[in-house]
Amino acid sequence: MYRSETISVSVAREADDLYEAFWRPECFTSWASGLSKSVLRRGDDGWHADGPEGPITIRFSDHNAFGVMDHWVVLADGRVVYIPLRVIPNDAASLVMLTLFQFPDMSDEQFGKDADWVRRDLETLKSVAEQGGR
Repeated sequence: MYRSETISVSVAREADDLYEAFWRPECFTSWASGLSKSVLRRGDDGWHADGPEGPITIRFSDHNAFGVMDHWVVLADGRVVYIPLRVIPNDAASLVMLTLFQFPDMSDEQFGKDADWVRRDLETLKSVAEQGGR
C-alpha cells in the first residue's frame, strides 16, 4: 500500500457549475501548472503534453454526474500515475479533493514537494473558479 495524502480546497462556486467549467481536459491547463506551460494535443491514445520531466500522455475520466475528474498520466518511461480528483458539493460551494500517492521510488522530500505543488495548483483552480473563469 502506498502512502497517500488527500489535499483539498474549498471553492465558493456551486459544485455542478464548477465541475462543468473544469472537467474538460483542455481546461486543466488553466490551473494545473505541470500542464500550463504545455499545449494539450489530442491523440488516439489520450492527450499528449510536455510535462516537467518530458513528454506525457494523459487519459481523463469521462464526463459524469458525480464530479469525478480522475486522470492517469503515462510518463515517458511508461510508468502510470493515477490521480483521483473530485468536486464535492458543500452547500452552495464546493470542495475539490486530489489524492496524491507516494510511490516506492519517491523520497519523503519529493513527496512533500509534490504535495506543496498540488496545494498551489488547487489554490490556482480556486482563484480562477471564483473569478468566474475556467
